[in-house]
Order: sequence, then structure tokens, then C-alpha cells
Amino acid sequence: MADLKNAPVPDAETLVDIYRRMIRIERNDDAIRKTVRLGRLTMPYYSARGQEVIPSTISALLNKEDQICTIYRGIHDMVAKDMPLRPLWAEIAGRIDGTCKGKGGPMHLTHPESGVMVTTGVVGSSMPIANGLAWAAKLDGSKRVAIAYFGDGASNIGAFHESLNLASLWKLPVIFVCQNNGFAEHTRYENATSVDFISKRAAGYAMPGFTVDGNDPVAMYAAAHTAIARARDGEGPTLLECKTFRFFGHVLGDDDFYMTKEEKAAAMADDPLPKFRAKLIADGHATEDRLAKMQADIEAEIADAQEFGLNSPFPSADELRRDIFAEEIPA
Repeated sequence: MADLKNAPVPDAETLVDIYRRMIRIERNDDAIRKTVRLGRLTMPYYSARGQEVIPSTISALLNKEDQICTIYRGIHDMVAKDMPLRPLWAEIAGRIDGTCKGKGGPMHLTHPESGVMVTTGVVGSSMPIANGLAWAAKLDGSKRVAIAYFGDGASNIGAFHESLNLASLWKLPVIFVCQNNGFAEHTRYENATSVDFISKRAAGYAMPGFTVDGNDPVAMYAAAHTAIARARDGEGPTLLECKTFRFFGHVLGDDDFYMTKEEKAAAMADDPLPKFRAKLIADGHATEDRLAKMQADIEAEIADAQEFGLNSPFPSADELRRDIFAEEIPA
């Protein structure tokens, strides 16, 4: 595992921006879960509550041109990247004004305009796709970087090893971000993974690997800043293992039988969001009034997006055949 002692620290406005992204994720997640329970959304939903720090800190270091590939448990990654919420809500509701015209749903949200390139339902597949995006950035000579988000279970998939090998060989501007929440769907980390730290696997592919507290914005900033700077400078990829905990089951309705009550209670009591809010105020980076107004503005944005999405029309039957074939040939 590499050294981060000399990594930069975020300034006050960057810390506040990280918090803005975190509260946007949390408020949006809360609204979606409530809407599902009310029966107004009918879909599988994978809450990432508890994991807000990781994509919020990374996204604070990215620009609009930088690209992310995420997984079906990655709605927080998209919201952190400032994906517009109106088309997001329309898509999860299966409506025509959604990012994929209602045909992708919550597992396939995509919004290239904000750099959300692919959401994939195939475990581990965010990494080879991110490699392709990073290769394109290298070919066109830009300073653009690609982020591949994935979970700890995906580090045991062949695509993980193939992607790290190729990215290192070609020095691609890609950062592999493992959000290690301790569970691969319903399987505990220690029951399926042979190493104590996923970051150790980076050494086998001649790239830096960091294990970082994924619930600490300052620690996350140091690791992400170092990795992104390396990628922009043409020095190649980095593997970040970000340790965290998800507060809910793999999918909404999951009974969490694989978590102990004690570890879940401890994680929720140590919720990074209120802790970070209190620290911003205590350190003089933001006032109560500023953060309260920020939350109110975000809640208004979400309410508007919810109304827009749920009132958008469903796609017509003709839409089912669109975007499927380059040219339809009658049978």
C-alpha cells in the first residue's frame, strides 16, 4: 500500500462542496425509498446509504468532462457527479423523459452530458468499460480521466484482474474505486475474498494501491487527489479500496440476515453525514444557516424531480423497437 503523507488537503469550499453532494445523495435516497414504499415506484432499488463520502469526494475533484462507469448499486455515484435529477427520476419511473426513455430503469441509468457514461448490471463490467473510455482519452490527448466504481465482490471477478493488467500495461488514465462495504450482495467479505486488503492486489499489476477510510472526506480527498493527479499526468492507473458500510440490505426489502445487529447499529451510530456536518460548523467552514438552506434547496430540487418523473408519460409501444437495431429488416 502506497504512502499518502504528502497528499494535499481540501480547502473550506471544497469541504462544503463534498457535503453538498453527500446531502444530495442522502435526501434523494430517502425520497426514493419512501416513494417505493408508497407504491408509486415499482422497481428494484439498491440503497447506498452510508457510502456517500466516497463518490462525493471523488466528484469534487472531477470536472464535467471526466467520466464515470458505475454499477447497478451506484445511484449515489451518479448523484454525486451532479447528474440532473429530473431525467433520473423519470428513468427509474420507466417514463419517456428518462435518461434512456424509460427503457433502462434504475439498473441502467446513463447521462453522458454529465459524465455518467454507463451503469451496468453485470458485476465487474464497469472496469473494462472504463478502460475503453480511458484509452479514448489517451488517444485524443485530453487530460480526461475515467473512474470505475465497483464493490468488493467484483474484485474476485476475472474482469477486475484483466482490467488492472491492461490499464497498467497501457498506462491508462483510469482510477479503480472499490467501495468495500464488507458484503458482496449477501456474502460477507471474509467468506469470499482471500486477501485482507483488496489494495494489496495492485502490486501484482505494478500500480499504486491505497486502502482508505471511505467515511472520512479528508482521507478520501488525499487518496483521490493523488490518484487523479497521476492519471492526468500520464502516469497510469491507481486502485483505491475505500472501506465503508451500507446501512440497508443489498436490495430494498432484504432482511439483512448476514449483518449482525451490533455492527449495523454501530455503523449507523457513526453515520459520516451528521458527523461531517457538525465538523464543518465546528471548524468554521460553514454556518448552520448556510447548510440548512443548502439542504432546503436540495429537497426542493428532489421534489421537483419527483413530480416531473412521476408525471412524465410512459413510452409508447413503438418506443420498444427504437434504439435496438441500426436498420430493421422484416423477417
